Amino acid sequence: MTVLEDLKLQYKIGGVSNRIIYWNVASFIISLLFFYQFKGGYFEFPTWISLSSNPRNVLFFSWTLISYAFLHSGFWHLFFNMMVLNFSSRLFLTFFTQKQFLGLYILSAIFAGLAFVICYYVLGISSNIVGASAAIMAILVATTTYQPLMEVRLMFLGNVKLWHLTAVIIVLDAMQILTDNTGGHIAHLAGALFGFGYIKILQNGTDLSNLVTSVIDFFVNLFKPKSSKPFRKVHVNPKKPVVKSQSKIVVKDKTQQQIDEILDKIGQSGYDALTAEEKEFLFKAGK
Repeated sequence: MTVLEDLKLQYKIGGVSNRIIYWNVASFIISLLFFYQFKGGYFEFPTWISLSSNPRNVLFFSWTLISYAFLHSGFWHLFFNMMVLNFSSRLFLTFFTQKQFLGLYILSAIFAGLAFVICYYVLGISSNIVGASAAIMAILVATTTYQPLMEVRLMFLGNVKLWHLTAVIIVLDAMQILTDNTGGHIAHLAGALFGFGYIKILQNGTDLSNLVTSVIDFFVNLFKPKSSKPFRKVHVNPKKPVVKSQSKIVVKDKTQQQIDEILDKIGQSGYDALTAEEKEFLFKAGK
């Protein structure tokens, strides 16, 4: 089996989490071809694909609330995000479904993106962000909210409680919010908040991932070609002429009646019991 065939197989059987990693990697490769400035050594994403802090751009390019969560500003940005996504998805899918994973990823990306836009608009800062970190944070926090005492094994550290790991990551994000990548840290914390709220709402009986499923089903059915129903020829049976049913009662004539009576007498008493007249009558009737 070649490497390409192995990748195709992993894509088919790996589930939604594995496919999202593939989508992120594919988006990064495409971005290298179209948006990477090789002279300067950086990505320059246009406002119609990255998430802008300008509400007007978000209004015109509303899909950027999702597309930004599949873009990355560099190889190491992509690498560490996909490592954490792979780790978090395995924990999350231990307790929840593939559908819930996809729903949480998309909804948390939208929520975190809106939080970024609102905060930067209030602060009067103009900027763009890309990255899957906010959605990944939501998945990690959602799992932690559901199973905080779950133990995970980390390299060089051994077994630690999941909530200890998550708490350290959130504190580090909060400490750096006023230093570098402010918009990114705002999105991370918003994603963490959404992950926490998602689980609490789910425990109360409402699964927010159904919103994503409903929207996806709507667009799939909208663009799905409608199969024309084949023409069905209706066969109408012609009305049959009404035939009057004949009576099943047979009226016997006198001769037949006499013959039957003689035959009955033979059946009961034998031929010798007949009189000479009856024998003569039966003889003539037989001719």
